[in-house]
Amino acid sequence: MTYDFTTILDRAGHDCLAADSIPFPDARVDEGFDVIPMWIADMAFPTAPPVMDAIRKRLELPNFGYFPLSKDYYASIIDWQRRRNGVEGLSPKHIGYENGVLGGVSSAIQAFTTPGEKILVHSPTYVGFTHTLDDTGRPAVHSPLKRDAQGVWRMDYEDMDRKLKEHHIHFAIFCSPHNPCGRVWERWEIERAMEVYAANDCLVISDEIWSDIIMPGQRHIPTQSVSEDAKNRVIALYAPSKTFSLAGLVGSYHVIYNDYLRARLQRRAALSHYNDPNILSMHALIGGYRDGEAWVNEMNEVIDANLGYACDFIAAHFDGVQVFRPQGTYMLFLDCGDWCRAHGVSIAELQARGVRCGVIWQNGEDFFWPDSIRMNLALPKSRLIEAMDRLEKYAFI
Repeated sequence: MTYDFTTILDRAGHDCLAADSIPFPDARVDEGFDVIPMWIADMAFPTAPPVMDAIRKRLELPNFGYFPLSKDYYASIIDWQRRRNGVEGLSPKHIGYENGVLGGVSSAIQAFTTPGEKILVHSPTYVGFTHTLDDTGRPAVHSPLKRDAQGVWRMDYEDMDRKLKEHHIHFAIFCSPHNPCGRVWERWEIERAMEVYAANDCLVISDEIWSDIIMPGQRHIPTQSVSEDAKNRVIALYAPSKTFSLAGLVGSYHVIYNDYLRARLQRRAALSHYNDPNILSMHALIGGYRDGEAWVNEMNEVIDANLGYACDFIAAHFDGVQVFRPQGTYMLFLDCGDWCRAHGVSIAELQARGVRCGVIWQNGEDFFWPDSIRMNLALPKSRLIEAMDRLEKYAFI
């Protein structure tokens, strides 16, 4: 390995939500166990050296006044999208800053829908979507994904079409790659989904924040690339934050080709007078996108190995727990229903058992999927091995 994915960072007490918080109010870590954070979606790896170098270089000038987004900012995004995703024809006018992907989601649904208007999402549903819809008064209508005979998560196009019609829905949120399931959608799947949306006159947000974290042998297909209609129907949201673990710096961006959609979204986002970037986040993006591709490729190999280890361990030791090996993202989604029923243990008790032995995982029921748990595997393998050993000894018993 060229880069460091093995150092165990002591993030506790260093501005780290993952290490300093437990998302189960009544659960406590028993004495003798240290904490292994495996819940919120940020990495435990040291940040990519090109990102750190770019930040250090900017720190050499001891002034941080007002600033515009630079030509390098736009050029870095355009070059990155061309290299990683084969995107051609992207220009600076199509790109706009967003204070986080969920900030972009919030601005978009307020620009194109009214309170009380229903919005279609797939379930399991990313909890951030749920909170944003709740906060803005837009009820979510869930179209459940289903697993085929090989255990692969698939969209139910008939269910999508039926619910769009029944609820008179004209706005949807699409997640590609899907969080928490880890599906990297194939082109035909996206094409068919977009045909359903188009037939129902439905605008689409495509959250593609995970598009750089793709496992070997898979390829991310930008939603806007599958047809001319999709190019003009979709508001795509991206960020370097998952790719390089930069959530604490804040900084996402949209890609919108349609002039009307772009103007309306930008107007809505500007109303808060607080949709401007952090100067260090701009330089972090430039450094990562310009010089960080080799680091990302190596990071994906490390995550793929972690996913393989975890899935094999679960299959061998946790009878009744079903997992789909993710094709993208670094999140693993555990369906524990059969195990819980066989052992007479509630999902809440199983989750608490994990916390008591220091494995801080996330309640998958918050994603509108019963008896489930979400786990973050972007951590040094030594910590993953320790976590799985603890779960075998103290949780799945």
